Formats: sequence, C-alpha cells, structure tokens
Amino acid sequence: MTERAAQPELPPEPAKHDEIRPAPSDAATSSPVPSSPVPSSVAPSSPAPSHAVPAVPEEKLRVLHRVVMPGERDFDVLKLYVDGNAVFGRRTSDLKSAAERVLAEQDGDSAGATAPFRPASKDDSAEIIGRRSIVVPSGARVSFCSYFNAFPAGYWRRWSTIENVRLRLRARGEATILIYRSTGKGHLERVKSLHIASDTSVEETVDLPLAPFIDGGWYWFDIVADGRTAVLDSADWCAVTPRTVQGTATLGITTFNRPKFCVEQLTALAAAGDVLDVVDEILVVDQGTDRVEDHPDFPAAAAALGGRLRVIDQANLGGSGGFSRVMHETVQQGRSAYALLLDDDVILEPEGILRTVTFADLARGPMLIGGHMLDLYNRSVLHVFGETVARYRWWMTPAPHTELSHDLAAHPLRHTPWLHRRADVDYNAWWMCLIPVEVIQKIGLSLPFFIKWDDIEYGLRAKAAGYPTVSLPGAAVWHVPWHSKDVMTDWQAYFTERNRIVTALLYSPYERGGNMLKESLFITIKHALAMQYSTAELMLLAIEDALKGPEDLHPSIVTKMSELRELRAGFVDAQAKPDLDDFPTVRRRKPPRKGRDVAAPPKNRRAMFQTAILGAMRQVKPVGSFPKTYPEAVVPHVDQTWWLLTKYNSALVSSADGTKVSWYQRDPRRFWSLIRRASALHARLGKDWPALSRRYRDALPQLTSREEWLETFGKARRQR
Repeated sequence: MTERAAQPELPPEPAKHDEIRPAPSDAATSSPVPSSPVPSSVAPSSPAPSHAVPAVPEEKLRVLHRVVMPGERDFDVLKLYVDGNAVFGRRTSDLKSAAERVLAEQDGDSAGATAPFRPASKDDSAEIIGRRSIVVPSGARVSFCSYFNAFPAGYWRRWSTIENVRLRLRARGEATILIYRSTGKGHLERVKSLHIASDTSVEETVDLPLAPFIDGGWYWFDIVADGRTAVLDSADWCAVTPRTVQGTATLGITTFNRPKFCVEQLTALAAAGDVLDVVDEILVVDQGTDRVEDHPDFPAAAAALGGRLRVIDQANLGGSGGFSRVMHETVQQGRSAYALLLDDDVILEPEGILRTVTFADLARGPMLIGGHMLDLYNRSVLHVFGETVARYRWWMTPAPHTELSHDLAAHPLRHTPWLHRRADVDYNAWWMCLIPVEVIQKIGLSLPFFIKWDDIEYGLRAKAAGYPTVSLPGAAVWHVPWHSKDVMTDWQAYFTERNRIVTALLYSPYERGGNMLKESLFITIKHALAMQYSTAELMLLAIEDALKGPEDLHPSIVTKMSELRELRAGFVDAQAKPDLDDFPTVRRRKPPRKGRDVAAPPKNRRAMFQTAILGAMRQVKPVGSFPKTYPEAVVPHVDQTWWLLTKYNSALVSSADGTKVSWYQRDPRRFWSLIRRASALHARLGKDWPALSRRYRDALPQLTSREEWLETFGKARRQR
C-alpha cells in the first residue's frame, strides 16, 4: 500500500508506516495512533469539538446558507435553483459589466429611476449571470422556493442552536422582495415585503424567527421586477451566534476503477472557489487496478487543488475499507473536525460542503450530516430524501411521509406538501455523509462489511450512542439510481444478505429479527424459482458466513471477492454477453397453452403463495435438451419477475443497465438442493440467533477499532 501527494515533483518524506508517506504539503504532524474508541477528552490527535463555545463568547454573523445558481450551464437542473422562467446568461468573468449590458438591453435608454414600467411578455426570462447573481427583467417574477435555495428552517429549528435567521441580500434596479414561509403541513404564508429602487447595489436584511418550525417548513423569497429591471447580486441566510469557530473537514473519496469519474470530481472541487476554505485535505483511497493517477487529466486536477490532494493506494477492501481508511487518516492527522465521505460516482453540488460543515458547527451536539441523492440520469429528480430501517422486516425504506424519485421540475417544492414536513432518518448513505471526528473516536470506524449496510450499521450505531443523523435539504449529489443497477442479483447479493443479517443481530429489537428470517427464506426461494441460481447460492453462502461469527469479518474482507467470482463462474445465469445475437435463436418446442405467454402478477398474498407452489411443483418435471439448446423467450429487465420467469424452462434476461444479457436455464436438481439447504440454514440461524447476537455485540468495539483496521490495512498493502 503506497501513498503519494498530489505534487510528484516534490521529494517524499520518510514513511511513518510501511505503506504511508505523508504529503509534502501537510503542515500537521501525525500523532500516535490512539486506541479506538477513544474519548475525545483524552485523544491527543483530536481537534476541539466544533460545537465548543469560547469561554467569553463573542457573537458575530455567520452565513448558514448561500443562495446560488447552477455551477454549469445545465438546463435540466435549473428548476432545482430557480422557480420561474430563467435562462443562462452570456459567459463572462466581469459580472458587473454583464449585468449592466443586460440592464441596458431590458430598459433601453431610460435606465434611470423614471424608466417606464414595461409588462413582461411570455418570452421574458430572468438571466443568470453568475454563481450568485441573476437579472430579472421588468415585469417578471422569479422565486427561490427551490430545492437548493429555499432555507430548510425546520431542520435548523430542530437540530441547531440557532433561534433566528437573517435574510441578507444585495440588489439594484427596481424590485419588490416578497418573503414567504411554509409550515410542516405545506401551507404557505407571506411574511414580509421589501421594495428596492436604486441604481447601485444596496443591502437589505430581515430577521425571522425559527420558533414556528417544530414540524418542518422553509423560508424563501421571490423577486418581482415591478418597474425597471432588477439585479440580485447576492443573497444568503445568516444567524448571529457565539459559535464563531469555523470547522474544517477532510474530504474522502473511495474509488475503484472509475478514474475518469473521480478525476472529473476532483476538477469540479478545484473550481469550487471559497468552498475549499473549509476543506483541509482531499483523500482519494484508490482500490482499483485502473488507477486515478494514471488518468491523463489527473496532473492538472492535482495542480489545481494546490496541495490539498493526497492519494492512498490500497487493495480492494470495498466501500467500508476505503471509508474506514478516510476516517482513520482524518483522526490520525488531527487537523479536521469532520470527515466528509463521498462516493466516486457522483456529481456534487459543492455548496453542500459548506452547508453540512456549517450545520455541524452549529448543531446542538455532535451528529452525522448527510446529503440527499438526486438522479444522475434524470437530474431534476430527487431520488432519495431520507431513509430509515423498517424494524420488523429489517430492511431499508424511505423515511415516513417521503417519496422516492420525486421530479422537482414537474412538482416543485412550492406545490409538494410532503417536502415541507421534516423527515427524521436512521442513517444517511455514504454517497455524501459528514461524520464528526468526536463520533469516530467514540464509536470507531465502519464494520468490515466490504459494501452494503456499512453506512446503515454506522448510522444505527451512532444513534444508539446518542449521535443522530440528519439528511439535510440543500446538500446533495447526483448519483446513479437503484433501478440502473443489478445489486439484488449479482455478486452484491452476498454482501446484502450477510450484512443485513449481522446488522439485525446487532440492533433488531425483535426476537430472532422479527420477520426478517421468513422474508429472507422467501427471497431465496424466489431467486431459485426465477432460475437465478447463482444469486440464491450467494445468499446461502452469506448465511453460512454470518453463522461463523464476528471472527470471520476482518479476514474475509481481503479474500471474499475472489471467492465470489470463483463461485459465480460455475453458474450459467451469472455469465453475461453484450448482445442478444450472441445466443442461439429463441425457439419453443410447443407454443404456450392457450396463448398464455405473459404471467400477470399475483393479486394478493394467497395468489402469490399459489404461484410459488405451482412453480415449485413444476420443478419436479425434467428439462429436455431443447430448452438448453434454444432459449424459450427474451425477457426485458423490467419484466424479470419471479412469477414470469417460473413459467419458462429457459430465457434470455437483460441487465438493469441494458448493456448485457444472461441465459437463465431451469435445473430441477439444483433447485431442490437450494431449497433444502435454504430451509436448513434459516432454521439454524433462528435457533442460534440469541447466542450469535451476543457474540457480535461483544465483538463490535474490537471489530470497529482503529487497531483492528490497521492490521487489515496492512494485509491490503500493495506496491506499485
């Protein structure tokens, strides 16, 4: 395992560990590795808690939430920033001259205070002229009741020490500023209005209470250019507070064979301007074979980051291994108050970094602050707003009163009541999640899960220790949505099943996990009925490994992926090809009975069990050579339900991302072997549950300690 600074022309310092070479630009000296968990009061490398109050508090105005425009000329995201008719203005580095040019065009020669009112036409558009500036033509109106620019007052009311918020804006021209609020029920109320008429930029402020927002709600403002054209130069939501110390974060990205995506993210961060003032260091934990540093654009990205970037090479330990490394390094360096975790396959709204750090600084106590997930392929869609664990099923689920995949362009914030109700969560996925160093020192690093459920388990562990998680509106990343991945049928099914079981053993409040074991058994049977034998086999292996106990987790994180690849190589359904023409022609020896070629979904629970029983009875019949020579049907991914697939002896099934196809083939002998083993393993897991639960709970502090992880990092050392 090697580590390099982002400036290769400087000679490296001697390594403190075999695999570590601190970046030459690092000013801080690494402290000795303390035991984990270590109370922050005695940890030598711990920064002062970000929420600590000075002995003699001095109040000053802190910016909580800046009003921003899109960083790129992306028309698909406009409605996330501005509610109204807006376009991107001309490109220029001189915002003042750009604004003046637009003003002249809008108001003609009469740019003075006596310019006549000109009603807006349907073609009039507000023009975005900078990251924080917009020109509103005479007679037009735009609103900042939008995802990124409305102020999430309900969250600040519930989780922060702030009692009042101040809207501060600078504008010129002639405009009426209308300030609104909403309630947790989604009712809208106008709070105040201001009028501006000035040839030069003037500042206006309005103080607003947070008291009415216990159940949720937002503040926002509209601009109406009710005379001449108006220019908003800047606006932000501020607060007077004695907490004057600005916290800083180490930003950590774990990557595996996505060098282009990762370098693009680094380039975007380098262009984020003063957002980087709260970033001490950007760590890239590269666990792939297609290295980030080998990408042709990496040197430019590294140079643009000005010494903030450090790359750590590590064998593939999955997301939990990569992010545990980020947590460890953040504590070890002793500079940052927070570790901010980011996936490598996201596009970040950089303002979210400032917002999460500021929210954590002013929180009532240490807590995890997460960002929402927007759809990378449909960029106005808010894919995940908040998540919880359904305790009886022990499965992740949208937070109560929230919805998945909500299109904010079609149904904006103003007209979506559920978005105004505060959503409380159990965890935030690690596509974007800020964790205070104090929390890391108290509860340790991630469990060695490789991937899946590591972020969920960490959120539950933090919550049990008194550290809640907040999914903060206005902080978000664009990420590949679930429906574009085969996470429930490919190799990831192993980690999903094993880590779900282990997390339930640790935290489920129900005897033997509630309904989880029954649901797990039924899911295994469904995969077997659907001819997804490799997936069913992975789930059984997951149960076997969970039964081994906690001692297997750290050793297996280094070796498990190779075992899974070898196992899947023996299954026809796990072998994929890029094209339908790579397989024999679709043929059937006999046509479907009475033309019934499409199976309707079961209408109720009784029908579902009847379908499953009939599918199992069908497995008694042998399979001739014809379906093994020719597939009987082509099944698009959208139709690959178990109740349809159980009707065929073989079928070509496409992947979620549409790039490949697999040939599923019915195998009665394998089916019954899987069913027998599934029944026996689930019964054994139920029988051993109480004792196994105690073993995992007793082992948790050691499994998540920095000492244990350092040993695993040592085993994952690799040299270039």
